[in-house]
Amino acid sequence: MSSERFDWDNLRVFRIVAELGSMSAAATRLSESPPTIGRKIDDLEKALNTRLLIRSTRGVELTDAGKIALGHAHAMAEAARLIDDEASGKSQPTEGMITMATGDGLGPYWIAPRLPAFHAENPRIQIKMNIVSGVPDVESGEADIGIQFTEPKSHDIISRRLGTLHYISFASREYLEKQGEPASIFEYFRHKCILHQSYVNQIERWAPKMSELKKMINYAFVTNSASSMIEVCKNGGGIALLPSYIGGVAPTLVPLELPEVAPIEFWMTYTERVWRQPQGKIVLEWLRAIFEAEDAFWFSEHFIHPNRAANREEALKPFTPPPHSAG
Repeated sequence: MSSERFDWDNLRVFRIVAELGSMSAAATRLSESPPTIGRKIDDLEKALNTRLLIRSTRGVELTDAGKIALGHAHAMAEAARLIDDEASGKSQPTEGMITMATGDGLGPYWIAPRLPAFHAENPRIQIKMNIVSGVPDVESGEADIGIQFTEPKSHDIISRRLGTLHYISFASREYLEKQGEPASIFEYFRHKCILHQSYVNQIERWAPKMSELKKMINYAFVTNSASSMIEVCKNGGGIALLPSYIGGVAPTLVPLELPEVAPIEFWMTYTERVWRQPQGKIVLEWLRAIFEAEDAFWFSEHFIHPNRAANREEALKPFTPPPHSAG
């Protein structure tokens, strides 16, 4: 197909539909009717002789060809913006949308609370945060930036290690008053345990003999929602394994005087295309900064127990659990 005959506007419409995940939402954004949006997508698919979107009552989903087309559409939108800025000599605040994919812990509990300060300095940059359970797909363009717990292997993906999550045990004061505090993780079989679904699948990686312990743990509550874990724990539902920074996020939870169960590293991932976008570069540098800030000591390679966070220099000494009385 000749590029001179290609209808670039249909590709622009496709990009917005893909970003919003809905024909009707795209129609509202573009001040068009849903049938008009649907016709433009049909024309684009006919011109490319391939299906780009799977439509359903829940919205739209990208096909493999659609993922490839979306990556090119992003690049073309950025090229158009650069032409406009450079040709007209504009000097305006950076604008644009960045889609971020992250898990249900770091996204809602660390990144989201810092977004108002980011938007105060960058009012024209939109952040779309998708909470995902798997590895974010930044290579296809489904997300511009990913936060993930495995280092990517693809040469087309740029990664930066952001830090380490240190998993420890929390409980409510009410629960501990009724059930007592375990002296070690090997007393967990006497307690109700609150676990994330992903922990159950990877628990053997965490600590020596954890695979044996897994058989004895009383899973009172297993979920794929960090917020549900925290709420159940707050209300006396048992002992929850959570990252140490939750001690600062949910101060009513009591961090148990036990060593960390597991240190898990995490990375920020993106492509060269995102790094070249002005809005992408701003968001990437901001993410790096909020995980290196003074209050981000939780993510250091060295474990700092929440009970000793106020005196961090002392906390960096090797952790020794205090003696527990029997019973």
